[in-house]
Amino acid sequence: MKLKCNVCGYIYDPETGDPDGDVRPGTYFDNLPLDWVCPDCGASQDIFEIIDDDFEEEGGEEDE
Repeated sequence: MKLKCNVCGYIYDPETGDPDGDVRPGTYFDNLPLDWVCPDCGASQDIFEIIDDDFEEEGGEEDE
């Protein structure tokens, strides 16, 4: 699942990770180091939102 920074639009893709931030490909967003921030604008992880809808396609339910 990809996530987008709501400040600058940076897309975190676990398939590519963040090589410049020493985050290896295959690292899920939930497994990022606690001090990892958006490499483009420095926003914290809580600013990111899911942009893939794989969860809904698989029949998942969202909390309302």
